[in-house]
Amino acid sequence: MITRTANIGLMKTLRKLIFWEFKRTSWQWDIIVTLILAFIAFTPREVFRDQPRAASIQMLPAQQGFLIEPKLLANVPVADQPQKAAELVNQRFKSHTTILRVEPVFDEAEAEITGYMAYTKP
Repeated sequence: MITRTANIGLMKTLRKLIFWEFKRTSWQWDIIVTLILAFIAFTPREVFRDQPRAASIQMLPAQQGFLIEPKLLANVPVADQPQKAAELVNQRFKSHTTILRVEPVFDEAEAEITGYMAYTKP
């Protein structure tokens, strides 16, 4: 009889945990919220493969250059990348920008290209 009572108590606790039935001012609520915040804060980004991606072409502040999505320059030879980057930037922003050089931006965890940095004239 004792094990059945303990089993019912455990099931009630699991039900409350799953359906979040604790009162907001209870210590159980505080523990659940703390666990959720710890999960959010301490889970590494690599677990979810959540890496920032360039949204097409982004202008960087202070006229430093542009961040270009990798698929836009994927099959372009290295020597032709500045010209192609200039075409893409000028088309996107309707400007007459000159690109001096283009450098790939690598993801440290997976060593894949996450974008290209296109540097302009100062």
